[in-house]
Amino acid sequence: MEEPDMVTKESSSDLRKALVIDNNLCTGCRNCELACSVRHTNTFNPARARIQILKDEFRATVIPMVCLQCDSPLCAEACPTGAISENSAGVLTVNHDLCIGCSNCVTACIYGGIAIDPLLMKAIKCDLCGGEPACIEACTYQAISLQSTDSQGLRGRSDSVRALRTAYGLSEVDA
Repeated sequence: MEEPDMVTKESSSDLRKALVIDNNLCTGCRNCELACSVRHTNTFNPARARIQILKDEFRATVIPMVCLQCDSPLCAEACPTGAISENSAGVLTVNHDLCIGCSNCVTACIYGGIAIDPLLMKAIKCDLCGGEPACIEACTYQAISLQSTDSQGLRGRSDSVRALRTAYGLSEVDA
């Protein structure tokens, strides 16, 4: 698969988008995981999806984990080969030709937005499916949306985090 041209953050910052998930609407059905794995690997294998759904049955909480397309991505900084970079659309992508599967990026990402593909043994993360995320199409409950990372889009992300904090009984100081 050919990698898109790489550009600097300055030239693409106005184009940046990220997935925002409304935890009040997400039921944990995992349709997003299946759609993602099919789009990227042509298999129904949630372990190979770029979005992961964590469930805490005891607390009745569902936590979708996906790349937040950070402005200062720790995963890219931790990569010894430079395999994680921003493409012309402002999306962080993994160049599998450069990735050595060392997992430094997985350890560095404090949001759980990157993983190692269990078959390829290379890093995988959400690439927004070229602007038409399969997970959004598959979400019957409309819990997933693609929003710009301007202040309005970030507010949506912040609201989701606040809902999770409330669900777990954490204050902002605890988090």
